[in-house]
Amino acid sequence: MTPVNTLSNIKELAHRQADGIEVSLLWNSTNNSLSVAVADSRTGDSFELALDKRDRPLDVFEHPYAYAANRGLDFQLPADTTEHALAA
Repeated sequence: MTPVNTLSNIKELAHRQADGIEVSLLWNSTNNSLSVAVADSRTGDSFELALDKRDRPLDVFEHPYAYAANRGLDFQLPADTTEHALAA
C-alpha cells in the first residue's frame, strides 16, 4: 500500500506569481521527488509536472509551459502569450 501524500509531506522550494499565473517548485519528502505546479487564475487551467533525474528543476520552474508542451500536456496558453506564439 502506498502512503497517501499529505500537505505536510510537500515542501515548497520556490514560488513565483505574475499576471494571474502561479508556479511552484515542490519537493515530496515521502518519496524524495520534485514537481512543478502551475495554476492560471485567469483561465482556471492548472497542471503539475513530475520531474525525473534528466530534468533540471530550476529550468522546469522557469519554463513550465515549454516543458508541458514537450510532454504533450494539453493546456491553454495565457492570453498575452498566445499572440506571440502564433507570430513566431
